[in-house]
Amino acid sequence: MHVDHGARRPGTPRVTLLTEGTYPHSHGGVSVWCDQLVTGMPDIDFDVVAVTGTGREPLVWDLPGHVLNVRSVPMWGTPPAGSPPRGRQRRQLAEAYERFVTALLDPAAEQGFAPALHTLARAAGDGTLSAFLRDDTAITVLTTVWRRPGLAVREARPTLHDALTATSLLEHALRPLAAPPPEEGVAHAVSGGVAVLPGLTALERHGVPLLLTEHGVYLRERYLGYRTAPYRWPVKAVVLGFFRLLAEESYRRAALITPGNRYNRLWEEQGGADPASIRTVYNGVDPAAFPPAGPEPAEPTLSWAGRVDPIKDLETLIRAFALVRDSRPGVRLRLFGGTPRGGEGYRERCEALAAELGQAGAVTFEGRVEDIRDAYAAGNVVMLSSISEGFPFTLIEAMSCGRATVSTDVGGVREAVGDTGLVVPPRDPAAMAAAALELLDDPARRRAMGEAARLRVIEQFTLRQTIDTFRSIYRELSAPVERPAGRIVLPARAVTGARSLTG
Repeated sequence: MHVDHGARRPGTPRVTLLTEGTYPHSHGGVSVWCDQLVTGMPDIDFDVVAVTGTGREPLVWDLPGHVLNVRSVPMWGTPPAGSPPRGRQRRQLAEAYERFVTALLDPAAEQGFAPALHTLARAAGDGTLSAFLRDDTAITVLTTVWRRPGLAVREARPTLHDALTATSLLEHALRPLAAPPPEEGVAHAVSGGVAVLPGLTALERHGVPLLLTEHGVYLRERYLGYRTAPYRWPVKAVVLGFFRLLAEESYRRAALITPGNRYNRLWEEQGGADPASIRTVYNGVDPAAFPPAGPEPAEPTLSWAGRVDPIKDLETLIRAFALVRDSRPGVRLRLFGGTPRGGEGYRERCEALAAELGQAGAVTFEGRVEDIRDAYAAGNVVMLSSISEGFPFTLIEAMSCGRATVSTDVGGVREAVGDTGLVVPPRDPAAMAAAALELLDDPARRRAMGEAARLRVIEQFTLRQTIDTFRSIYRELSAPVERPAGRIVLPARAVTGARSLTG
């Protein structure tokens, strides 16, 4: 899908948002954040390169006129058009691919990742990479590499099926390299991972500064997801090696990294980011749009809002709720939020768990709610049970609505809550149940916490602060600097990020 939406305004700063599975084709916290930035900056021209599932996903956000271009880059569905290279070009691409997969599997060869990725990006641009990766040559390259003496993966005895699976996963993951990269302005990747690929290409070819914002830690979430993925270890070694080296390359090359919390910063520094290139920018909400929620429900209720997804760990929440009901039989659990396509099995598993624990009648899946404030108002206490988060919107929105919260200690949750809510370890139903009961049994404490939470949002986490900060960053990175000799160069931070992929 390619949508042209308006005309560019001369002299107006230009930002290309690089997204994956979010804005403008999906709802959710990161999509809300993107919409806030875009609608809050009518003085900036925006384009969007959106990594999607099949490319047939509809636009679910109303785009303002200064979003000029939306290009969808499907990772699945119909393979990209193109033919495998031949002759010398085929040999050169096979050699580059061999260096690429060697870097993924051999710690001593990791320096070859960046130059090989650059070569693959050129092949993707001329339409030969995807076809090459669906050809027998790519399979032969991988099987040759991971059977080399000394590689740990060799001990797992990789099979031909492993090679086919790993190569297919890489082919899909590398499809964003075929997207036309931005040629000017700022490339703003709103997550790590494959969304960054067009930004790295733009940096290499056109010197476009790369801005990277991580809400959750993309690499950590890949580790969590692949832990239970139905692949043998040789496949996981290839794919997770790719995500790790891509994260490290992104951290090294970005002109500026703006994590949504201090927890993410630790991962980024560990991944090789220069601490001087990291600037924490918290998510914000408009307190006027999320006013105090008003009276609590008469029937004691725990509420939750988000997308129904394994990373949200609703199973722990349901188990905790069953423990709460052992002490307070009249309590209800209301779950607000949609189920992403492909996530139906997880929702069914959660519903089955509630039934197995004897709580089917007390746990309700409400689906998407027209006004998210209704989800927060529906609970005496608002719950968050995730095993990975950045700086969750649902939490600060609930806080702005004056509701007491019980949350898991992941990502920036503790930074958001401070002492205005209770924070418990992830994957600990007993601790979560105890915290929920503590607040359900103490109305005065709930009220005091809710009032303090709203005040904390007003003082520290407003939308205006977030938008003003990013407007300043966009102008900082896109503004050229005039040297005495008359030469125009990028700002210092952008120059740091613009060094060649080959060195």
